[in-house]
Amino acid sequence: MSPFLLMAASALIIAIGGTPLVRLAALRLRILDQPSGRKIHPAPIPLMGGAAIYFAFIAALAFWGDRTYVNEVVGIFVGATIVSLAGALDDRRGMKSYLKLAIQLAAAAVLVVSGVQVRLFNGALDIVLTLLWIIGITNAFNLLDNMDGLSSGVATIASAFFTLLAAMSGQYLVGTMAAALCGACMGFLVYNWNPARVFMGDTGSLFLGFLLAAVAIKLRFPMNSAGITWLIPIFILALPIFDTTLVFVSRLRRGKNPLTTPGKDHLSHRLALVTGSQREAVLICYLIAGATGLASVFLTQANLQEALGLALAFLILALYALWRLEKLASDHESAASASTPEQ
Repeated sequence: MSPFLLMAASALIIAIGGTPLVRLAALRLRILDQPSGRKIHPAPIPLMGGAAIYFAFIAALAFWGDRTYVNEVVGIFVGATIVSLAGALDDRRGMKSYLKLAIQLAAAAVLVVSGVQVRLFNGALDIVLTLLWIIGITNAFNLLDNMDGLSSGVATIASAFFTLLAAMSGQYLVGTMAAALCGACMGFLVYNWNPARVFMGDTGSLFLGFLLAAVAIKLRFPMNSAGITWLIPIFILALPIFDTTLVFVSRLRRGKNPLTTPGKDHLSHRLALVTGSQREAVLICYLIAGATGLASVFLTQANLQEALGLALAFLILALYALWRLEKLASDHESAASASTPEQ
């Protein structure tokens, strides 16, 4: 575990020192997230904070990573760099959503070509599942980046659990990547916590999602069945998966395009509506991410029946939460319509 702690500490220090420099560069280049009707910050906030996460992660691996293992994940680095650069371009000039999706697909294809892919059916279906998983989780973290400290905090928790599970199963490669990412996100969170002084932008959120999706694929538990092995990363990343599902269901219900329609319809926004506090909403999301992470640790020791029982219980709970949150949103919309005077 000590190499992983060293990796995390190095990335943490680099991110703490590097984020203010990136923030200053964003201010001078006028790369700012401007307030708008769908956003909750009242003043322009510097973007590109994700560059600090990226460089802290790369630097920690370069300093302390085993060169043999680092060479095995060139595909992950290349793919993550592609989506991060696309995010940087989107932060600077804007980019059509379908072009971003095409770039993400190309980055995911790099992973497949390099041998990082789902291995369940030993065929073309594995490639399809890999592409769907990578693109889905990448965009889930992009969508999750909607409130101060949310995406970076959830990524910190998820990468911490990936580090723990890698240490428990002796997987050095997964552990070093997850530990470096955990430290980088934690260092960035110092400046991203409410009230945020810098945002990660698409530069960071796409990088986080892509890297965590790749780490999830690399994580293996040969002593467990394939079903349990693949349930574990789903539990670790359950919160961004649920948030994305909620947003898609909500926007489709309202006849909106789920890919291109922005809005305050995320889990965090609904929790903030109930609690009256953005900080409380984010902390509740942290607790949920921590609970599902603990469940993933249990799964490593569970038999198939226990794993299926836990998965079924969480699925029922998630469906109930989805229905309840949508009902809350529908009731709020009705109340707002009723209070609007007729013209």
